[in-house]
Amino acid sequence: MPACSILLLDDEPLILMDLEFAAEDHDCTPCCATDVKSALAVLENDDIDVAVLDVSLKGKEDCVPVAKELDRRGIPYLLHSGNLNRADETVRNLDAKHLSKPADSHKVIETALGLLDEDARASV
Repeated sequence: MPACSILLLDDEPLILMDLEFAAEDHDCTPCCATDVKSALAVLENDDIDVAVLDVSLKGKEDCVPVAKELDRRGIPYLLHSGNLNRADETVRNLDAKHLSKPADSHKVIETALGLLDEDARASV
């Protein structure tokens, strides 16, 4: 049985695939999405433990709607972006850890899984 279920939101296919393989290497079930609509559908249909969100998506979309839904559900998430400094104030104000691109996919997944450990310690 996998250790956790992780939502991976990224519009770059190679990055998403790399994160997916790294999640599997860490005994996690990856649930992949390339846009806000599909990420929200994953949240409706799957039990997600943690998420990795690319901030800027195609079509001038950003991850904010997904981040807000994760916050509402109490699910920790990691922002994984190369351009957070250029993101608008709403994105910068998200209460989330940030890991800049490019980053090793295993480090990204390990950092996301570390958020689960932080949540577990905070609830004790």
